Amino acid sequence: MRRALLSAFAALALTGAALAERAAPPVDQVPLAIVPVVAEVEEAAPAESNAERAKTQPGNNAPFWRAVRNWSPQPDTTSAVRGIESTVLIQPFVQYPGSRFTTAGEAWRQVRNQWIIPYGSALLGIVVLAIALFHWRKGPIGQEANSGHAIERFTYFERAAHWANAFAFCVLAVSGIVMAFGKFFLLPLIGGTAFGWLSYALKTAHNIVGPLFAVSLLIVFFTFVQSNWPRREDITWLRNAGGLFGGKEVPSHRFNAGEKVVFWGGVLLLGSIVVGSGLVLDRLIPSVALLRSDMQVAHMVHAVAAVLMMALFAGHIYIGTIGMRGAYRAMRDGDVDEGWAREHHALWYEDICKGKISARRTERPPSRETVVRG
Repeated sequence: MRRALLSAFAALALTGAALAERAAPPVDQVPLAIVPVVAEVEEAAPAESNAERAKTQPGNNAPFWRAVRNWSPQPDTTSAVRGIESTVLIQPFVQYPGSRFTTAGEAWRQVRNQWIIPYGSALLGIVVLAIALFHWRKGPIGQEANSGHAIERFTYFERAAHWANAFAFCVLAVSGIVMAFGKFFLLPLIGGTAFGWLSYALKTAHNIVGPLFAVSLLIVFFTFVQSNWPRREDITWLRNAGGLFGGKEVPSHRFNAGEKVVFWGGVLLLGSIVVGSGLVLDRLIPSVALLRSDMQVAHMVHAVAAVLMMALFAGHIYIGTIGMRGAYRAMRDGDVDEGWAREHHALWYEDICKGKISARRTERPPSRETVVRG
């Protein structure tokens, strides 16, 4: 039975091959009139538009996509990109740090999805967890000082500059976190519609508040730069981590070494990078061509610097609010207690007692007393 079936299948296969050979005429019998026509179409194809080629060679889009792959502009096509790149559909091959050698758009996507998003979120999560563990184990730093003698720590202008910059930073940080990481933790909670509206609103706020942050950052820098110059005592403070894990704080001037690291590393260095790349993304730099490659590089630089800035400022925000007793009151009211100054900034307090620094730079309300004991 098996042999009979195999014989039948073999006969059918031979029959089909014979029919196919009989249906296809020999090559030498193809009419010669057809050959010039084919050659003529192939020669004319490169000059044809995609619409014309659809009539002469239906379904043949190979020349179009070959030109796209070669990154040559297509005059009869446009993309959503404005400007000189409106006719470029696919970018050339590049290799960004952390990506493979591929088209620029795909390389940017790999850097964002495989490096910035996972490692950026991990860094922020580790910082928040470390702060929470520190607060749980150690609690607020310092004692409640109530000597009845007030010292002016921040003037009205200094507080206004700080709070304007702090407000802008918080808006940018929250909106940036939602835009970068929101689809992982917020989208499943509120749904696509609400998340879409929220993301659009926060993106708009991000673009509007960005220039305000740039201006306020510049004001903050020139306002506090004089008190943030490095001193010899800062080395001792850094070597002992400010006494953060010990029983007593290391003496410091008006700003300790940790605050100076935040100032020079966060405000000046990272702040300049974030602002510069943000202005490029906002299309506010007239001298830049603003090509897709420029925007991709600016986005990667902006995202990395912003994550590092948020991680650095998280500690500053913690110490300035619930991490140190009396710190928030200093920026809110401008004054600190004499005992607070002696405990946290002993060298600054000594300079005030010796008359090297004025205890008050602005007039205070008559209902409040300013006394400094030497």
